Amino acid sequence: MSQQQFENFTASSLYCEKCKAAMPVRERLLLVLPDKEIFDYLCTGCGSSVGRREITGGEKLMAQAMAGRRRRRSTAVHQLTP
Repeated sequence: MSQQQFENFTASSLYCEKCKAAMPVRERLLLVLPDKEIFDYLCTGCGSSVGRREITGGEKLMAQAMAGRRRRRSTAVHQLTP
């Protein structure tokens, strides 16, 4: 597997110290800078911050390009299906 496959990885659950268990999380945008965006992961059980993620400008462009590619592919398949 290449490193590029995991560059835009986002967590769906993380360990929460307060809840003492792996809990589902949601991402909240904390800060937008010219070269990156910083997100905070919040526990859905208690609302505590359980982690952070940074996305650089290049990673954001790559994620948008991949999302657009997936949308075009699914639209083409949908149009071909009777």
